Amino acid sequence: MIQRNGPELDIDIGNKHLVIQRRYEALGAFNDLLIAIWFLIGSFFFLNDALMESGTWLFIVGSAQLLLKPSIKLIGLVHVSRVQQQAQ
Repeated sequence: MIQRNGPELDIDIGNKHLVIQRRYEALGAFNDLLIAIWFLIGSFFFLNDALMESGTWLFIVGSAQLLLKPSIKLIGLVHVSRVQQQAQ
């Protein structure tokens, strides 16, 4: 349902939109948390010569997860867009 309230436009697409959007936001936040953990642990590993190779791998894993960040956002936007189109 679409309603115009003065200069504002209210589009009611139901609760489904919010549920989907929050799931992708939660997934993105969890991904960000893991990135921070890998980089923090990797930084500590770099302080010890024996752990430097493991630290490098943690940086590589964190960097790969940085690639996931925009992918999660794009997939979420496409999913929400499809739900909006179905609701209309």
